[in-house]
Amino acid sequence: MQLFTGAGVALVTPFTENGVDFDSYGRLIDFQIENGTDALIVCGTTGEPSTMTAAEKQAVIEFAINRADHRVPVIASTGGNNTAEVIRASRAAEEAGADGLLIVTPYYNKATQNGLIAHYTAVAESVNLPIIIYNVPGRTGLNMLPATLEKLSHIDNIVGMKEASGNMAQVMEMIRLCQGRISLYSGEDGLILPTMAAGGQGVISVVSNILPRDTHELTAAVFRGDLETARKIQYALNPIIDLLFCEVNPIPVKAALGLMGMINPRLRLPLTDMEPAHLAALKAAMEHYGMQL
Repeated sequence: MQLFTGAGVALVTPFTENGVDFDSYGRLIDFQIENGTDALIVCGTTGEPSTMTAAEKQAVIEFAINRADHRVPVIASTGGNNTAEVIRASRAAEEAGADGLLIVTPYYNKATQNGLIAHYTAVAESVNLPIIIYNVPGRTGLNMLPATLEKLSHIDNIVGMKEASGNMAQVMEMIRLCQGRISLYSGEDGLILPTMAAGGQGVISVVSNILPRDTHELTAAVFRGDLETARKIQYALNPIIDLLFCEVNPIPVKAALGLMGMINPRLRLPLTDMEPAHLAALKAAMEHYGMQL
């Protein structure tokens, strides 16, 4: 079972002063689908779920499912560090009609490798949806080892891994050990090309929020064996990618969408507006890329 191949967008959540800006969110979804995005990932890190209530997250998931209307898969991010709550949220997303789940490794309280196996097994047994594991040590303080993923890959509805360790040797070992039982997606926009060259099936992307067509085309070029085009796109994107991560995600990407006139780049505390010097550099890089601001 494969949820998608290519470029999935880790979609931002636009806010008003009082809640979620669903008008802007709908426009973002349409913009993504019209420009070739292969999947929508909602309420992931880029969507600021840590500052959203459970009711807000469920409303965003339901809205995305309805707005996408089966045009592309909608993958709901329901991970957390409380297994019982992850199961509750995952079941709610399944009932709402999500196509799959993205579930981050538990953070703060963390877990042993055996604990990770027990956590994901419990969640997988509680839903019928396909699950993508999300490994992001820089956020969670723990790393899922390749041998652990290999064990989890034998569970039927664990079908993917978003790998954001930045460790290409680990990426390659995961792909080698799992022998095609899961789809591995780059969780680092700067490593889309090498991850796919190693056997990855695409990316769950931040830069795709602002450049969906180009991100999709990068992955499509790899699939058709046109590495020259893939390299050209990756190298052109990299200066913008670097600036999208010069401050904590999603501060820069929301600022970029604001420059494009797509959303009000409002953030929720503890995140704050992008530093003026960084914003000026991001604007200059986007203009240099050829974006109309």
